Amino acid sequence: MSGSKKVLVTATNFSALCAEGKRLLEEAGCVIVENQVGRPHTFEELVPLVGDVDGVIAGVDTWDEAVFKLAPKLKAIARFGVGVDNIDLEKAKQYGIQVSNVPGGNANAVAELTVGLILCSMRSIPALHQSARRGYWDRRVGTELAGRTVGLLGFGNIARMVAKKLQGFDVNIIAYDKYPDEGKARESGVKLATSDEVLTQSDVVSMHLPSMPETRHMMNFRQFEMMKPTAHFINTARGALVDEKALAFALQTRQIAGAAIDVYEQEPVSSDNPLFQIDQLVSTPHTAAETEETYRRVGIATAEALLNVFSGKEPAHLLR
Repeated sequence: MSGSKKVLVTATNFSALCAEGKRLLEEAGCVIVENQVGRPHTFEELVPLVGDVDGVIAGVDTWDEAVFKLAPKLKAIARFGVGVDNIDLEKAKQYGIQVSNVPGGNANAVAELTVGLILCSMRSIPALHQSARRGYWDRRVGTELAGRTVGLLGFGNIARMVAKKLQGFDVNIIAYDKYPDEGKARESGVKLATSDEVLTQSDVVSMHLPSMPETRHMMNFRQFEMMKPTAHFINTARGALVDEKALAFALQTRQIAGAAIDVYEQEPVSSDNPLFQIDQLVSTPHTAAETEETYRRVGIATAEALLNVFSGKEPAHLLR
């Protein structure tokens, strides 16, 4: 690797939780510029940062041609996670930028939070927590998970981990996937189904599909109407998969019993989002992957990906 390289890290908590990955970059002579805002950068915030960077460890900020035009030295973007819907891959290729991600790096963390959100929604745990802290004795009647049907929309790494973790809850699990893997389904004790069957038969519907043009607003007014009025909807995948107006309507009109979401159509999410006025919604700020273990694994993997590009090698999990 010739000369020192400048690396912009827009993922948060890099110094605090990615010490090993940071050390790899520093030992290779890289100059690191870290996220100072504690959230995804806006375009205006990226403008003064990207002019002389050679590589980026990217969070969920938007990386498109408008940014690439301002970054003539940029050769590599290592996505701090799996989803790359925030990166224009075609334009990146045109500008000679190699983009990689870390598939599976955060799968266990996301699967664990998914299970947690299911329980939070069915038992109203966050609302009960707030009630108790205020001195109220709001003993809401919840719903047990045992004996229920959990439907998974998507059956990739994270969904399969969710299925494995749910086995001890004595549930029936069905799953839809565009490219179904019958062997993996059998191993997981999961019955493959159509997307309509998942929506109509499930007591819990959990979203695990990638965000692509064809899956945008996959959950809309029609899909929520298909769900049971006693069902709960969970989304730890991507906000673009869900029409938030349709979700709000489904909750307000009791088409579904509750929802728990970690992702939003616009991020960072605004405090005046209408969903936040709905009692049956549990919300977290795109934090499913936020664990110490994930940061360590992904921090090392993204640092190695950039160093490979800087050395003229192909990074692992290069997106072509």
